[in-house]
Amino acid sequence: MYLVEHYRPGLSPELLAAAAADVRAAAPALAAEGRSITYVRTTIVPGDESYLSFFEAGSEEDVRAAYVRAGLVFERISAAIAAEPDLKEMI
Repeated sequence: MYLVEHYRPGLSPELLAAAAADVRAAAPALAAEGRSITYVRTTIVPGDESYLSFFEAGSEEDVRAAYVRAGLVFERISAAIAAEPDLKEMI
């Protein structure tokens, strides 16, 4: 899993959500082209004017490719490990 950090001072939660939607749409297009990438979720942090996006991907390069496709910039991509299962997996 990969975590992507974005800080966008001055953007409303609605604009942060719109940016997240752009990269969410890029991931399946890349997967259809043979890249190993699946969008998982985005968490918006309005007080910090930021959002954090999670992807399952074969490599950091696959995640970067999604951002290039979406035309978005980010601050950092980090490998991440889920500390607990997703609630959907438990149902």
